[in-house]
Amino acid sequence: MSGFNAGTVGAVVTVGIVLTALLAAVAVTAVSVAVAAVVMRSLLASQRRR
Repeated sequence: MSGFNAGTVGAVVTVGIVLTALLAAVAVTAVSVAVAAVVMRSLLASQRRR
């Protein structure tokens, strides 16, 4: 094993970018779901007051 060749380095970098993109997508989805839940809760609360 005399070090990595260009293909191995490229594969590792590609996997890292894909994993980072997946993590970012999961974080954005979680934030949007949380915002939607807060909006729904406030809408339901204002409906109950009437």
